[in-house]
Amino acid sequence: MRRGCISLGNIKCDECHRTIPYPERYLYLEEEGKGQRLCTDCCKKRKLVKPGSDKPNAEILFDLSSD
Repeated sequence: MRRGCISLGNIKCDECHRTIPYPERYLYLEEEGKGQRLCTDCCKKRKLVKPGSDKPNAEILFDLSSD
């Protein structure tokens, strides 16, 4: 299961270990009973985001499909 969340400032990315500041978005990824929190940069590296629009510099959206 994938959930897009907003950090309250006390969340760390489980991949790069940086603190995700408020109000930055992160992805909670749960696979096989193990949860993982990923910042937007790590989600981009794993290709777990999609563009929110075709316009340049448009906001990104998390890919919440479980494929």
